[in-house]
This record gives sequence, C-alpha cells and structure tokens, in this order.
Amino acid sequence: MKILQVNKFYYPRGGADKYFLWLSDALKKAGHEVAVFSMHHPKNQATPWSSYFVSRVSFNERGWQNKLKIPGRVLYSFSVKRRFTELIKDFRPDIIHLHNIYHHLSPSILSVAGRYKIPVIMHLHDYKLISPDYNLLDKRAADPTKIRLKKYYRYLFGRAVKNSRLATALAVLEMYLHHSILKIYRRHINLFIAPSRFMKETVVKAGWPAEKIKVVYNSYSPDLVGPKTTLDSVVTEKSATHDYFLYFGRLNQEKGIETLLQAAALNGLTLKIAGDGPEKAALEKSAKQLKIKAEFLGFKNAAELLPLIKNAQAVVIPSIWPENMPLSLLEALSLGQPVIAARIGGLPEIIKNGKNGFLFTPGDPHDLARQIKNLTGADRDELSRAAVKTAADFTPEKNLTAIINIYKQFCK
Repeated sequence: MKILQVNKFYYPRGGADKYFLWLSDALKKAGHEVAVFSMHHPKNQATPWSSYFVSRVSFNERGWQNKLKIPGRVLYSFSVKRRFTELIKDFRPDIIHLHNIYHHLSPSILSVAGRYKIPVIMHLHDYKLISPDYNLLDKRAADPTKIRLKKYYRYLFGRAVKNSRLATALAVLEMYLHHSILKIYRRHINLFIAPSRFMKETVVKAGWPAEKIKVVYNSYSPDLVGPKTTLDSVVTEKSATHDYFLYFGRLNQEKGIETLLQAAALNGLTLKIAGDGPEKAALEKSAKQLKIKAEFLGFKNAAELLPLIKNAQAVVIPSIWPENMPLSLLEALSLGQPVIAARIGGLPEIIKNGKNGFLFTPGDPHDLARQIKNLTGADRDELSRAAVKTAADFTPEKNLTAIINIYKQFCK
C-alpha cells in the first residue's frame, strides 16, 4: 500500500508525535510505501518528503509574521492546502492517516482528500475533535478533573486555550466553522481510531457515531525494550531498584506533577522528573518551597530513560486531565515497572489496583501518598510479573497488525 502519514510535528515532541514517527517507520519496514506531511521545524528529523512541508507557525513565539499565519492555520489554510495537493498528485496514496493536524496544518487538507476520493483515517490522540481545548480540563471549576461536554460558546468565558482570551475565541470560532458550518471532519473522515475505550465513549457522548470509531490501543516503544530483550526476561534481569519514584513526560499543567510534588512532601519521597515543558520553572520553584528531594533531569532520549525507568521504585502518572493512553504507561509496564496512576481517562483500563500498580484520586496528594505507601509494602516481584503480563497485550507488532488491517478495509 501507499500510505500518507500526516502530523504537525516531525520530531518526538510528545507521545502522539512519537507514535506517528514509529508507525511511519514500522510501515516502511513492513514493505509499504510511506510518505509524510508535516510542518518545518529546526528539530525535525531528516526526510525526503520535507520539500512538501509547510512553513513553521508557533503559538509560543512573538513576531508579526508568525502571528499573521495563526488564524489561517487554525481556521482554513489555502497555502497548506496547495502544498498538500502537490504531495497528493505526486505520491498518489491509497490511504491517508491523520494524527494531530489542529492549529498548525488545518483541516483544509481534508477537502483535498475528498476531491481525489482517498479514504482518510484519523487517530484521536486527544479531545480536540470535540472541544476547543484538547484536554477537556476546566481550569475554572471547583473540580477541574470533572468532564464537561459543553456548548462551544461556554469557553468564551475563560482562557482555556494558551491562557489567552484571543486564542480561546479563535478556537471556539474554529469549532463552529469546522463542525457546525463546514462539517469538514464528518464529511471527509472514514474512520477514527481511539487508543482507549474511554476516548471512544467520550467522543460518542459528544455526538459522533460509534460505528465510525474503532478502539486500537497504543503499544509500548520498542526502543525502550530493545531488540534482544524479551518480556519474560524483564523481571529476572531488572537491576536493583533505587529509592526514587519517577515521572517522565511533558511538564504541562494537565499532567498533575504538582500533585506528585505535594505527595512527596507528605511521604518524604525522592523524585526524579524526566522531561521538559512550559511548567518546568514553576515546578522547580514549588519543589524548593516544599523542601523535597526532586531532581529535574530535562529531556531524556530512549537510551537514557531505560535505566531510569528500570531502577525506579515505580513510575507515577499523576494526571489531572482524562489521559487517553499515554505511551509512558505502556513503556513502564513493558519494563516490569509497576505504575501509580490517577484514576482518570483510559488509565484504569490498564492499571488494576493492587495487581500491576495502584490508582489514586486525581488531584489528591493525600490519596497519592497512601497509594505510594501501599506500593512500598507490596510484593514487588508479583507487581513486576503482572506489569509484564499486561504489557504483552500492547506489543508494537499487535498495534501494527491492527492498523494495517484497518487500512485494508478501505483499500480493497
């Protein structure tokens, strides 16, 4: 098959981007012809398809030229549409697989797919399909973790997007234009892939047809397990654990890392935090104020993460937004590492309390501290074996097979 993979970033910025890059490479290794469409960026990986990429736009940088591009990229970009048309004409894909296109590529590319009658699959890595804000996090509510599928206009009363009234207003306009007026996603997308049952159920509650959404769980990263490491050997080969608990991933507000810091203050924990993001400075300041032992390690690649994960007491996922199916969860389990996760989103579908990890109430540092205490008193070998057994259902091979089978349904 000739497959066109589309994502706004062509470097491993977050979990969705890592998955997009892995899938593109895995499909090529499986013998398929793969092209990619993305945005130029200094951190991009090398690719022969970069000549088709569109210019960079950033919501975090100043400059009038950059700001002038933003409305078009959010609403409907004719320049992106032209570049995408050129790629479609030259590559002639059998199928198009979209990942994250919002705000940087725009859905103008969907009309191109419709014109050339190319089936389109879209991966739901977050909730942007049904909300002006991708994480469904209501920052103004007494309980920000409670999901509220609101009318779009309700977001105008806050700063849900980029903490900006202007950005939020633009995102609200985007939703009305794309879903109420143009209905561009409903008209041109053949199937949505949800990486968790929770994602599918939430999107269906928001009014999308269940028959157009298929659940395909993510897989752990083969880069972390390594080609010579088998799941059966993970427990016996694990290095002696150290006394720290690990968080790894983006340092964003919705990740709930502040909850982890507060729990560490209650339990006297030692933390290692691997990752980067907009909340890094604020979190470092909070750790100092709480007088806890927390080491901020910055971004770590797969080779650097491997020993950090294997040697930790446990991996903690303290999110306050309804996590979909984070790669960090599956990667930790694949290394025989129990996970302490917030009881939110798709996380409880994988973590079974007291079996392969522990669950706590999101945003509650006292409950997190209790579950950490429960873990330290549990049988570590049993938890590790259960983690490995769980991860066996989320291998890269199984994910790739499921994706290819979906493609075949539309490429007969």
